[in-house]
Amino acid sequence: MKEPTPLDVRLSACRNLPGAWTRTYDTLIERLRGSGAMAGAPGVGAVVADFALPDANGVLRRLSDLVAGGPVVLSFNRGSWCPYCHEEISAWAESRAVLAAAGGQLVIITPETGGRMAALAGIAGPEAVVLGDQNMGVALRYGLAFPLGREILDEYAADGFDLAEINGNASGFLPTPATFLIDRDRVVRFAFVDPDFSHRAEPQAVLAALQALVRA
Repeated sequence: MKEPTPLDVRLSACRNLPGAWTRTYDTLIERLRGSGAMAGAPGVGAVVADFALPDANGVLRRLSDLVAGGPVVLSFNRGSWCPYCHEEISAWAESRAVLAAAGGQLVIITPETGGRMAALAGIAGPEAVVLGDQNMGVALRYGLAFPLGREILDEYAADGFDLAEINGNASGFLPTPATFLIDRDRVVRFAFVDPDFSHRAEPQAVLAALQALVRA
């Protein structure tokens, strides 16, 4: 079986895409780091809060029910419009057989509305669960949501990108992409949170943590 391309290689290509507003994003990331944003996100050993969110078919899914079937890889993503998120989810799709063999399941949380959730589900594959956090209540509770700021929102608008329409609200918030491995007791066994949205957890690192958990 061909080894999947490391996610960081995929993300490096995204960093060179046009229209990435590198300077503005760098300023935002510096602001988030300086403010200690995401410091309250769950770390390894924390018991995460339960929640219930609708999936891409409108069915309400509860985290406690999902982990009852085995460990969950919980991935917070900005949406199908984000090339970094697209690459991350594609990388997980390539690793879905290994994830399933270890008894794990991928659960993606996005603030997107409408058919865009189905688009994410199409990338992730039928084994994954995509949940809509339209008001970002779960992302806020997990310490991951933050305001983009007027400068980036104005640049989005100038480029014809309507975040309010995509997310179904005009809050101007987005979630920081983050990945957690959650066991049956909702205890975090692996955590990756970085204010820089271009950095993501390597699926192979998460899978190694999952396999160690299964062997324990």
